[in-house]
Amino acid sequence: MSEETETVDHGGRPCPMCGEPMYHRHCKYVCPQHGVVFDCADTFY
Repeated sequence: MSEETETVDHGGRPCPMCGEPMYHRHCKYVCPQHGVVFDCADTFY
């Protein structure tokens, strides 16, 4: 039995557009409402 493991952090940075906690996936911050908001190329606040 194989399980796919993915690093997901709930409750991280708030989305700058709606304030929802974003998921941290690999090198991206993903808002459940707006999709990818930040990635590695972006500067973070």
